[in-house]
Amino acid sequence: MLSVFIVGCEIAFWLFVLAGLVCRYLLRLNKTGMVLLLLTPVVDLILLGVTVVDLQRGAAAGFAHGLAAVYIGVSITYGHRMVRWADIRFAHRFAGGPAPVKKAKFGKEHARNQRHGWFLHLVSWAIGCSLLYGIILWVNEDSQTEALLQVIRLWSVVLVIDFLISFSYTLWPRVPKETTASNQKDS
Repeated sequence: MLSVFIVGCEIAFWLFVLAGLVCRYLLRLNKTGMVLLLLTPVVDLILLGVTVVDLQRGAAAGFAHGLAAVYIGVSITYGHRMVRWADIRFAHRFAGGPAPVKKAKFGKEHARNQRHGWFLHLVSWAIGCSLLYGIILWVNEDSQTEALLQVIRLWSVVLVIDFLISFSYTLWPRVPKETTASNQKDS
């Protein structure tokens, strides 16, 4: 049941974003739009509350509880950026705003963006794992919290893989295909 609620929270997040942007740019209700956009973190608080209530009722801490902690960590770290991303595109499409700036796909700037993305992932991981360890300490029963430790282990492996990929661009920056093709012709 909690897994369905997590999906519902993700849907609610994007509905608040969409409603806020529609009010802001199409209906010209700036204050209402801002209130709706500012309500997106409330979705995280509701999910956290439902997770705590579920555990207080005696549910074994399972993968869904771990997923809720991951969702909250990611939402806290990336939520503002996701709203800003949508806002820029919505403003451009419906309100004559400037076109979104494309991220660098090559060179040092791309490598810097990849490293920055990894650091954001690290912050998400730290928040999510703090919540997971908090639940583990709170439940204080190894047999009931093994799934949460599995989530921490899995996420840690994903974080290490992301590190290797993200920082590899620092050592071996991406180059445009045209550059690669012209270098091979010159050789």
